[in-house]
Amino acid sequence: MGKYLDPKADLTFKKIFGEHKHLVISLLNAMLPLKDDERIESIEYWPADKIPDRTEVEKYSIVDVCCKDNKKREFIVEMQMSWTESFKKRVLLNASKAYVAQTNKGMFFGNLQPVYALNFVNDIFMHNVDDYYHYYHLVHDKYTDEVIEGLHLIFVELPKFKPQTFTERKMQALWLRFLTEIDENTREVPSELLENAEVKEALEIVERAAFTDDEMFFYDKFWDRVSTQRTWEQDWKIKMETAEKARNEAEAKAEVAKAKAEEAEAKAEEAEAKAEEAEAKAEVAKTKAEEAEAKAEEAEAKLQQKETDIARKLKAMNLPPEQIAAATGLTVEQIEAI
Repeated sequence: MGKYLDPKADLTFKKIFGEHKHLVISLLNAMLPLKDDERIESIEYWPADKIPDRTEVEKYSIVDVCCKDNKKREFIVEMQMSWTESFKKRVLLNASKAYVAQTNKGMFFGNLQPVYALNFVNDIFMHNVDDYYHYYHLVHDKYTDEVIEGLHLIFVELPKFKPQTFTERKMQALWLRFLTEIDENTREVPSELLENAEVKEALEIVERAAFTDDEMFFYDKFWDRVSTQRTWEQDWKIKMETAEKARNEAEAKAEVAKAKAEEAEAKAEEAEAKAEEAEAKAEVAKTKAEEAEAKAEEAEAKLQQKETDIARKLKAMNLPPEQIAAATGLTVEQIEAI
């Protein structure tokens, strides 16, 4: 067994930062986006009844240290062992509650002090960026120097931090190395951590020998519950991914069926158009045939009239009906009827 316990656990984190004011002051000054003249000098821990409530699921994955400084600024420090999509909203809600809780009847709103929520996440939630430090606050979208003081939300993705990660703040790097490099498997502590008095004190606090058997039971119980929660989340993720895959496949099949139906409909419309075109052509042909037939009848009528006129003239010349018939093609009966 290693000499140290993991400082990210509920028991150890609170033992370090929830019982030693100077250590949480050091952590806050290292991690928060404070100017030199805004550094925290002293703090008081919140009473237990003021710490935000947590759900049954969250209480095994989140640890809290809540305090305020001599300027009445309020600070909430949390360790999230695994990421959930609702975590950001919960952090915003709790920070907002702390901000609103400063108000009382008849107070001057100008006395409201900022609330800082510092959240360590032992998981990666922004996969598309390399930065491990994420700072959210109310800022003008165009004039970034215009800021509304009030809520400051900081999220630190611990797995992204590496010792060689560039940071201008030495203490920030040391505290992050402490949180990411120290656990039950630690055999040798980096000299940089031992050289700093505050981090060295934190190391002494998480020495296994400093914990009672009862404390070790709760420490192990915490990690068992974290493991159970992570297993549940992984199973849920797999189920969601499976359901998403099935939904995507069903949608793809529906799209293929829709495309085929549209293709069949287009072919039917094309066939109908061709049939209508053929019918139109048949109507044109019929019309032309009728016109040809009418012209033929007209020509025949003209010819017959011409023959009749010739027969009438020959008859007037008293030629025999037989000769007139031979000359015109009319019958003797037709000639006699003229």
